[in-house]
Amino acid sequence: MESCKISNLYTLSETIAAELFTGLTYPWEVLPQISSFICKLGKTLDPQKFEQRAENVWVAKNAKVAPTANINGPAIIDEEAEIRHCAFIRGNAIVGKGAVVGNSTELKNVVLFNKVQVPHYNYVGDAVLGYKSHMGAGSITSNVKSDKTLVVVRDGKEEIATGLKKFGAMLGDEVEVGCNSVLNPGSVIGRNSNIYPLSMVRGVVPANSIYKNKNEIAEKH
Repeated sequence: MESCKISNLYTLSETIAAELFTGLTYPWEVLPQISSFICKLGKTLDPQKFEQRAENVWVAKNAKVAPTANINGPAIIDEEAEIRHCAFIRGNAIVGKGAVVGNSTELKNVVLFNKVQVPHYNYVGDAVLGYKSHMGAGSITSNVKSDKTLVVVRDGKEEIATGLKKFGAMLGDEVEVGCNSVLNPGSVIGRNSNIYPLSMVRGVVPANSIYKNKNEIAEKH
């Protein structure tokens, strides 16, 4: 499943967590490793640029963090990121340079690449969001199947068993997700693709596509 490989989804130079992906094939393979990686990386961060605000919580000195935001560790907030009013970072979160985590947005076990925007009432759990990807207001990653079985990534007749019970979504670079969309467990959205508002997405969406519904996915021109 070539389209789901890390090399086809992400620009690794656009994340402080590039080393986390080293030697792996698919992005969801990082999910069980995010916590330990943050604890290891945080101890090496330049104290001139980052301050440790709590146990296993490192925040860039030029990041903007609202006093009403709640950041639980392990977490790293990179330079010039903005954590807005009432954002809730539950832990195991890497927020990239210039990224925006907005009002009442909740993060858990995620890697947000640089300049990601999750600015309005988003839930992002067990997910990797690529460079400059954006989730519209109210859009969420659903990270557990209703029957609690392990997540399988499907692309037509091809499928990969992930061995994971919790798997939100993998968004490639510069993906746009429309307002109030739900990305179901095992969703992988290729680079530069757009998801229509109010969509329910499952499986693999090819790169450079416009997703209208599961039966109507148009190629961008």
